[in-house]
Amino acid sequence: MKKILALLTISLLIISCNQKNMVDVIVTNAKVYTVDNEFSIEESFAIKDGKFVEVGTSNEILSKYKSKQVIDLNGKFVYPGFIDAHSHFFGYCMSLLQANLRGTKSFDEILEIIKTHDEKYKADWVVGRSWDQNDWEIKEFPTKEKLDELFPVKPVYLTRVDGHAAIVNSVALELADITSNTFIDGGKIYSQNGEPTGVLIDNAMDLVRKLIPETEKETAIKAIKQGEQNCFAVGLTSLCDAGLSKTEVLLIDSLQKNNKLNMRVYAMLTPSEENINHFVKRGIYKTDYLNVRSIKLYADGALGSRGASLIEPYSDDQENKGLIIESNDFYHDMCKLAYENNYQVNTHAIGDNANRLMLDIYSEYLKGPNDKRWRIEHAQIINPDDVNKFREFNIVPSIQATHCTSDMYWADERLGERIKNAYIYKELLDQNGWLPNGTDFPVEKIEPLFTFYASVARKDVDGYPENGFQIENALSRKETLKSMTIWAAKAAFEENEKGSIEVGKFADFIVLEQDIMKISQNDIPNTMLLNTYSSGKLLWEYK
Repeated sequence: MKKILALLTISLLIISCNQKNMVDVIVTNAKVYTVDNEFSIEESFAIKDGKFVEVGTSNEILSKYKSKQVIDLNGKFVYPGFIDAHSHFFGYCMSLLQANLRGTKSFDEILEIIKTHDEKYKADWVVGRSWDQNDWEIKEFPTKEKLDELFPVKPVYLTRVDGHAAIVNSVALELADITSNTFIDGGKIYSQNGEPTGVLIDNAMDLVRKLIPETEKETAIKAIKQGEQNCFAVGLTSLCDAGLSKTEVLLIDSLQKNNKLNMRVYAMLTPSEENINHFVKRGIYKTDYLNVRSIKLYADGALGSRGASLIEPYSDDQENKGLIIESNDFYHDMCKLAYENNYQVNTHAIGDNANRLMLDIYSEYLKGPNDKRWRIEHAQIINPDDVNKFREFNIVPSIQATHCTSDMYWADERLGERIKNAYIYKELLDQNGWLPNGTDFPVEKIEPLFTFYASVARKDVDGYPENGFQIENALSRKETLKSMTIWAAKAAFEENEKGSIEVGKFADFIVLEQDIMKISQNDIPNTMLLNTYSSGKLLWEYK
């Protein structure tokens, strides 16, 4: 009898094992922040064909599924793949080919960097990115004289960190036919003693930028693949690229379809005629990796270069209120076009005047409650009289928390008492109950953990200021995680396919060494990323 019972038990175990469903991957023994509606925490999940098929306890998953790849995480911490709701991915990748000027402490340091860069690459133009005069001892815009001495015959184009100002040399000015009498709507050419200083603001930059030769396709592809790997290495599995040309979108689409690019991209289109004809008027274009359904507009410039459009003059420049980039008719034309073609409108607006302008224009088309999800990108300085318009017309404030901690050292000089109306993330969250969060890289660094830290602590990575900058507008950790996952997906109309660890969604997730929901705030920026997965495939691991 004992032998019969033993054989029966073995048979039942074999039958039970054979009845288990085969899946591609099982992750077990983890702390899994699902970011579902209940914000539930689980231990395990199963993946098949690139999607989550079940989430639960380790016992539940292991009793129902089998796989050749079972990953025991030994209690490590799993989160949905981070989504950057506002970046310039293509521009970041191309910047990897340029002289890196981030963190420089003087214009003389920049000169040394671009001299070395030019000696190495010997290109037709000297191109660099990310200088910031606010980091220098003399916090003033540079002038072209030293560039002219160093490069008397080769054109130079160096973009400020915010992408809204550039310093160029005389050769570049001559090629663009720029003089002190040159005028351009939505831009400014700085002049001194009757000649240009070399500093160009916003639309004036295009006069030179359009002359820079395009990067060869194969070189661009290599840069894109490097940029993608850099993103995977910090936990990004999806991003919104805020302003792409037709050529750039089609290149991204081609690389994705040929399995050469695994980054999911929500493409915001520049409002060019070719983009309008090829994409907007043909409707939404959607694949598992690319989503084209939005137009990116610019209302004004940036606060650091004093191009942000303010209702009242700058506190440190009483003759200046900043710039509105386009005409009112242009904004109305684009909003009408988008509304008629079911496209989203996403408008860069920094200053309180730019935000008021776009909120009021949006309201003429949205008229009241809606699910169009038209976005204000940055929503940086909002007059108190305008805050409620986000709620009234369901307009989405799209924030970048590290702008707050990058600008806090000098923003009060620009704004005076209006600083209290700036970076009001908690107040903006309260309008609709959700908001997306990103970095705006390469304006800021690409690390999403820096975004998380800036959102909850309102400090820089050195822990300054001790009590946080305008801490009343900090987000909770739960709100912050949502803003970088499910709410970022929602801002791109993709909340049903990604942004949380739930059945039927893409298996995009990351593994962290520490629990960012529990550890000390100051430990968040240094948390170690162990793995990045997209569609259940390991795309990056710490070695």
